[in-house]
Amino acid sequence: MKKFIIGLFIMGLTIPMHAQDPIQLPTVVLVHNYKYLDASGSKDLAIDVEQLELKVSDFNVKELDVYSEDNEYYDVFFIIPKGKILATYDDESNLLRTAERFKDIDLPMHVKQSVARRFPQWNISKNVYLVNYYEPDNIKKMYKITLQNGDKRIRVKVDDHGDFM
Repeated sequence: MKKFIIGLFIMGLTIPMHAQDPIQLPTVVLVHNYKYLDASGSKDLAIDVEQLELKVSDFNVKELDVYSEDNEYYDVFFIIPKGKILATYDDESNLLRTAERFKDIDLPMHVKQSVARRFPQWNISKNVYLVNYYEPDNIKKMYKITLQNGDKRIRVKVDDHGDFM
């Protein structure tokens, strides 16, 4: 009798398990080179730049046609109409360094405000955003901005904090 009750108890627990519908969990994106994304600090940047930097961080060199375990480093170009990134990876897809150049992007608000305070009568006509990343966590960001006032032009360099160089 005791075995019969225990058997019914166990059967009662296992039958409802099979009746439950599986739960669909949301897709999780794993970022392989998170240090690069943290260092690039792309929260204030143009959407094009953010998307390309995300692709650079998620790139896997093992998916390349030319991948070979004999090669130690891989240089990969990422190109969009507004800019390009040359990224160097090791054979395990770890991002070692980048050289980035973007033309005429939407500047972050603090950079625009810094330029407007120092040059109130001038308009921004062109800009180039340059980034050099070296692992680990060494990054240099700079904006080269061309200002125009009538037929006069000047070029200034501003870092990512809005400080003039």
